[in-house]
Amino acid sequence: MVNRVTLIGRLGADPEIRTLENGVMVGRFGLATSENYKDRQSGEWKETTEWHDVVVWRQAAERAQRSLTKGTLLYVEGKLTHRKWQDKEGNNRKTTEVVASYFRIMGRPGEGNAGGGNYTPMPSAESAPAAPRPSGPQPTAAAPAAPPTGGAGDDGEDLPF
Repeated sequence: MVNRVTLIGRLGADPEIRTLENGVMVGRFGLATSENYKDRQSGEWKETTEWHDVVVWRQAAERAQRSLTKGTLLYVEGKLTHRKWQDKEGNNRKTTEVVASYFRIMGRPGEGNAGGGNYTPMPSAESAPAAPRPSGPQPTAAAPAAPPTGGAGDDGEDLPF
């Protein structure tokens, strides 16, 4: 069985970060994904936007606090979760969230591609020149384990899954 979510979208607001009583950081943000389609009756192109509630924990929350701002184009991987809770009036509520295990910034606000669903893919390792690595410790997020290499079906593609 698989519970995996992959999203590419724009942040609707700066992340909300807080520290729990036990010292663990948790962050929340809304991510908008868009889809374009042609209306069959009018022939006009239309855009629909879906909003996703994303939750990040620990180091990923710290990284989100440092680097994410409203409008950032973001690649997110995680799992879909459902929570039940009661509001202040005692009403039962249910929330669906994406608990992110990994995220990558694909663009900053004001860098173009303002339509949330359009993005410029990151260059592949073959087409991009090697960039110098910065010195010192680098922020990390809980990244998924790398697949084994050299096995059957390994065609050398650099895929995120």
